[in-house]
Amino acid sequence: MLHVLYLVHDVSDPAVRRRITMLRAGGAQVTLAGFRRTTNPIADVEGLRPLDLGATRDGRFGQRLAAVAKAALSIGSKLGGVPRPDLIIARNLEMLALARRARSAFGASVPIVYECLDIHRLVLRNDVLGKALRATERFLARDVKLLVTSSPAFIANYFKPFGQVAAPIELVENKYFEAAAILPGASERVESPVGPPWRIGWFGALRCRRSLELLADFSRRMDGRFEIVLRGRPALSEFPDFHGFVEAEPWLSFRGPYRNPEDMAAIYNDVHFSWAIDFFEAGQNSEWLLPNRLYEGCRFGAVPISMGNTETGRFLKQQDIGVLLPDASPEALEAALGKMEEHRFDRLKGRVLARNPRTWSYDRSDCRALVERLRSLTAMPGSFAAEALA
Repeated sequence: MLHVLYLVHDVSDPAVRRRITMLRAGGAQVTLAGFRRTTNPIADVEGLRPLDLGATRDGRFGQRLAAVAKAALSIGSKLGGVPRPDLIIARNLEMLALARRARSAFGASVPIVYECLDIHRLVLRNDVLGKALRATERFLARDVKLLVTSSPAFIANYFKPFGQVAAPIELVENKYFEAAAILPGASERVESPVGPPWRIGWFGALRCRRSLELLADFSRRMDGRFEIVLRGRPALSEFPDFHGFVEAEPWLSFRGPYRNPEDMAAIYNDVHFSWAIDFFEAGQNSEWLLPNRLYEGCRFGAVPISMGNTETGRFLKQQDIGVLLPDASPEALEAALGKMEEHRFDRLKGRVLARNPRTWSYDRSDCRALVERLRSLTAMPGSFAAEALA
């Protein structure tokens, strides 16, 4: 069984839980180690007890850098009781630095995989800091065996033009994970509430102040014909007063966090549309990503709303589904959705449900293929497994 040491920047991130689930469904054994964004250590993630590397704070680059430096000194002792892994996966740049320290602690040429699912705005700056971070990434990634990323636009707009990583690239999209096999033509019945009011669901990592203000303005214009439902984890560092703002808006509601995958069907079946727009890093990461909510919403029949000039918008155009906005304004939203009626919504939703379910989901066969791809790295020259066989 392939033993993977998974180093992550936030052990409580739901996407970390999903990746662990995929690795284990594919036949891998996983050891989890990482930082946390909580006061106390996390006791359990998918039945695993994470090795705690300390606390970090969202949006505090200096504090995170100090935490990484501190963890680099202690990671050898933290991993003292861990059997030597076959492979190390480092999620994000700071964990790539720790992966090299971890490999040294094991005293073997354990292959390292670099998993990068967001391009942080700091590495795209054209000043001394940006250039230094890119140089650091190139140095740390000089001998990684594989780069895992989630959007073709990350490759086309960052990794290739800047020459950051020479390793082969594996595209693993942010798809929903299905425990059962996905059969061609399979489609379970997905019910939506009768509208109006029409509900737009914005779920997941809530970090975009501009989206919140735009949705609030639009809902007030519609005077109750549209409701905005927020669920997930708000990045409170990005909002002056998230909860106060939402409470003051008549047609917005925040209904707290949810469990993925346990709650996905229920929360998406409660809305008509899925907000697949992010202006958090406009012109850069926000235009290049293919977010979790795109796949999850479509998987459960919610009609996606996106900007037409983004990677998400281009993807939706190829699929011929969704509502694409020409600009980010209440007027554009009103023009696109304001006269929504049942017949038109049924057509929009029908096109989403008509797509091959594999467009939105991975199943166990995909997980096994991913683990086999990772296993092949352990047989490459320079890996511990290859040395053991020599």
